[in-house]
Amino acid sequence: MENRLRRAGLRATRPRVLVFNLLENHGGHRSVDEIVHLLRQSGNHLPRMTVYNVVSDLLASGLIMRADAGPGRALYEAGGNWHHHFVCQRCESIIDIPCVVGEKPCLEAGAQAGTVEEAQVIFRGVCNVCKARGG
Repeated sequence: MENRLRRAGLRATRPRVLVFNLLENHGGHRSVDEIVHLLRQSGNHLPRMTVYNVVSDLLASGLIMRADAGPGRALYEAGGNWHHHFVCQRCESIIDIPCVVGEKPCLEAGAQAGTVEEAQVIFRGVCNVCKARGG
């Protein structure tokens, strides 16, 4: 974990190691409040502002990604391949949807608009679990 932080140009501080390790090992899409809560459950108390700062550093370095799930929902996940998200409108779960591995979605070869740094596609509907429950 420390080596990955250093390779990304970050010092391996305790807060960075804790937050990055949590996102890598717990998986899923986590809000800052969830990160703070999960860290506290494991006996690691970090101030909320510290977690915000760490998340900002990890985002800027490309080690984590922001999962856009709609207005007011900043969620974060361990970085990896580009993918889309499916958001269930009933249970609000977020499911990763694969796209062309490693490619930024909806980008035509030779596009001259500028350099794409981030792109996200969000599908909304009813997930299979909710559908099986009669939805």
